[in-house]
Amino acid sequence: MPVHNSEIATMFDHVADLLDIQQANPFRIRAYRNAAATIRDQGRNIADMLEEGEDLSELPGIGVDLAGKISEIVKTGHLGLLDEIAKDIPDTLVEITAIPGIGPKRARALHEALDIGSLDDLEAAAEAGKIAGISGFGPKTQQKIRDELKKGDLAEHRVRLAMAEDFAIPLLAYIKDTPGVQTAEIAGSYRRRKETVGDLDILAAAQDGKGVIDRFVVYDEVETIVSQGETRSTVKLRSGLQVDLRVVPKVSFGAALHYFTGSKAHNIACRRRAQDRGLKLNEYGVFDGKTRICGATEQEVYDAIGLPPIPPVLRENRGEIEAAEKGALPELITLADIRGDLHCHTTASDGRNSIREMAEAAIARGYEYLAISDHSKSQTQAGGLDEAALAKHLDEIDRVRDDLGGIHILKASEVDILKDGSLDYDDDVLDKLDLVIAAVHANFDLDEDKQTERIIRAMDNRHVNIIAHPTGRLIGERRPYALNMKRLMKAAADRGCFLEINAEPLRLDLNDINCRMAKDAGVMVSIGTDAHSTGGLDHMRFGLDQARRGWLGPDNVVNTRNWSALSKLLRR
Repeated sequence: MPVHNSEIATMFDHVADLLDIQQANPFRIRAYRNAAATIRDQGRNIADMLEEGEDLSELPGIGVDLAGKISEIVKTGHLGLLDEIAKDIPDTLVEITAIPGIGPKRARALHEALDIGSLDDLEAAAEAGKIAGISGFGPKTQQKIRDELKKGDLAEHRVRLAMAEDFAIPLLAYIKDTPGVQTAEIAGSYRRRKETVGDLDILAAAQDGKGVIDRFVVYDEVETIVSQGETRSTVKLRSGLQVDLRVVPKVSFGAALHYFTGSKAHNIACRRRAQDRGLKLNEYGVFDGKTRICGATEQEVYDAIGLPPIPPVLRENRGEIEAAEKGALPELITLADIRGDLHCHTTASDGRNSIREMAEAAIARGYEYLAISDHSKSQTQAGGLDEAALAKHLDEIDRVRDDLGGIHILKASEVDILKDGSLDYDDDVLDKLDLVIAAVHANFDLDEDKQTERIIRAMDNRHVNIIAHPTGRLIGERRPYALNMKRLMKAAADRGCFLEINAEPLRLDLNDINCRMAKDAGVMVSIGTDAHSTGGLDHMRFGLDQARRGWLGPDNVVNTRNWSALSKLLRR
């Protein structure tokens, strides 16, 4: 039974979370987090590497001990260390650290005082008024916890797109390899490239539905068969991800793919257009009365309702029908448009590869330029650089740049925006940089006006080119901080400052709605991977998904410019 990289990384992240609650050695916690990131960023399957006899301890951040634990997971699907930790605290206790204001230390205090071990326990204690009496909490904190729990979104079971991909790609290949399958595709929110996926919807075209279903349910990662029929089956994978497979005849495949891709609102709008033309559109095809007139391809479906094909990423009923009708669908950005990456880290701070290694990886991806943007001094837990360390770091960038050739390496920094909106380095230090990325990494709980003013004040500094991950959210773990996005967009447009689409799958910040806002406000965005390893540079595609869902084209994204044009844009 194969083990995916995302499964190993998730176990290591979970160990780190639990150790954090236990108040274990910070270096041990960081070791597990770094190892999880290394595994997640690997372009190859870790289990395959192990089977081929590769020494995993040579990977960045993976020593002999962690290599042994990876081997344990691959061989058994389990990590005994988690059982050991569970003797002290329940592994579900991690859930409550997703609530703003409850970090590891407070989670432990709640567990010790009230035996709280899950979100349900926390909600019951808050409603009973028990939290206010715990030292360090009080009535205001208790009410804040109640308010956050009422929002309910942190308890939703959705999988980040990057993790879903880890399971979806091999499963789709397995289905396509099934005898009799003519074609197969993943539909639903996965195909629309939404940042999270509730489940996987897969369509296959075949004459023998039963044969396809019978092979599907014995896929080696299936843990539970929820239902099994002649042409449809639902299973749950070992990872917990639910998968629905539908088998349709080839003549209906396009109509079914359109229907199950969604969104529901987009489908309703398309069905109305069909009705206006005296037609009926459903998952079986396009019908004139009882006669199916087409449905084998999505092209046929859109032709029948008088529209050009609409890319799946736009199918949210946010104006795409009207734009298609007018011939005004946007030209969407593609990976081929990207000329470079303007946000990455190296071993100088919390990255796992050297300047040279990152630059060589960028060259291998055909980039013209790469910004080396390690953390500023306030990020002590991330190895942030003080002024002296930064000076040495910039000298090293110069050496690599002179020695390597073939790529423009920008001397950059991800500079903390302090609580009052000032920056972590003085202007005389910022003068030495080619690019300044300003970022909020602390004080997330400011009210909307103060947080907005804080970031705008940072943009007032003429050195600031980009605001990194502008809303601060971590998908499924931390909500965006309070911001007046309309004011922020206007301030960015007025100052010629770019807003980032951070392509790290945990962030994807700006989100698609904010990307559309930026376009409408005339704000250019930068798609940066925030890569902490060479493999992390490949996260660019997830940032592109967000950009495309936000209707962005090449002209809206700064890092589609060639080096000469980019150099001019960076001069504020």
